[in-house]
Amino acid sequence: MPTTSRRTAVFTESLIREMSRVAARHGAINLAQGFPDGDPPAALVQAAKEAMDAGRHQYAVTWGAPELREALAAKLTRHMRLPVDPASELLVTCGGTEAMMAAMMTVCDPGDRVGMFSPFYENYNADAILTGAEAVHVRLRPPHYGFDPAELRAAFAIGGGLKAFILCNPSNPCGRVFTRAELLQIAALAEEFDTWVITDEVYEHLVFDGREHVYFATLPGMARRTLSCSSLSKTFAITGWRLGYVHAPAEVIAQARKVHDFLTIGAAAPLQHAVVTALGWGPDYYAGLATEYQGRRDLLLGYLAKTGLEFSTPEGAYFVMLDVSPLGFASDVECSHWMAREIGVAPVPGSSFFPYPENRYVRLNFAKGAPVLHAAGERLLRLRDGRK
Repeated sequence: MPTTSRRTAVFTESLIREMSRVAARHGAINLAQGFPDGDPPAALVQAAKEAMDAGRHQYAVTWGAPELREALAAKLTRHMRLPVDPASELLVTCGGTEAMMAAMMTVCDPGDRVGMFSPFYENYNADAILTGAEAVHVRLRPPHYGFDPAELRAAFAIGGGLKAFILCNPSNPCGRVFTRAELLQIAALAEEFDTWVITDEVYEHLVFDGREHVYFATLPGMARRTLSCSSLSKTFAITGWRLGYVHAPAEVIAQARKVHDFLTIGAAAPLQHAVVTALGWGPDYYAGLATEYQGRRDLLLGYLAKTGLEFSTPEGAYFVMLDVSPLGFASDVECSHWMAREIGVAPVPGSSFFPYPENRYVRLNFAKGAPVLHAAGERLLRLRDGRK
């Protein structure tokens, strides 16, 4: 039998999706995979029904239905305070996952080096491998998950300079929201080493405690070298609709559209038409969303504080990294399976977010309603007793 490609042997299946299956097998509360447990806003569901009733079942324009790109450009212009051309600067993708893959394949060639912070969302390493690029990692150090400027500079300079740097802000999995000063340091290095910056900003509207999300493309000189990737999944609780996008200069989007065309052709047409409804919502919606998720964060952290285990308070997104090393397991994978089976709450093993051996952490998500978080919290209190 012929062999499969070498690239498939150097990364594993997603531990996040695996833990969802483990949760189902044991009847555990799934705090592993990051999706809300409630329905999207009723007006959005109604818009989807109307789009289907109107016969919007065939292919939309490959790079996004015109009315969606127009609504998306208007929304981005409002929030970024940066004019966005819907005709030439946007690509609609099958979720933020495809947006990131298409962006990397657009600007990177095999053998190029791609930088990223660690811990990182697990897809980024796989994206680099599938692109044929070499990943270069820069540590974010707990408990505040800051970076060492000297280490960041060394990473940008390696091998004559990075081709691209991936920036997840707010950060999955650690919940860090980078300050303007930190982002300006990254921008200066991108300018010095002529590096593309690929941003993952899917949690742009989930920032807490009065913080502000700074869009990287709005920093001086960065619009021309930034590929801004995001998704509508988290903002509107429609993770299964798989609607994402890339915003970049027209000449970059022209190339990204070719990549996207041969990856997926296009996102689901009726859902593209439906989500136009939500993109017109005003600032009250986004303020309410942040307030709601901050309350969910505080609810779960209140229970975690009673376990005696250490964690860092997330500044954004909807994940928390919990240090389970006092429980004494040989690995975080073993601990995660034990938690699903014996505690009744399924986390993600933290090792999936690091390029080096790291067995201290599991990741929990708080994208759930209060009843589910209370139920999960009560079960997590059993961690006070340690491993049984």
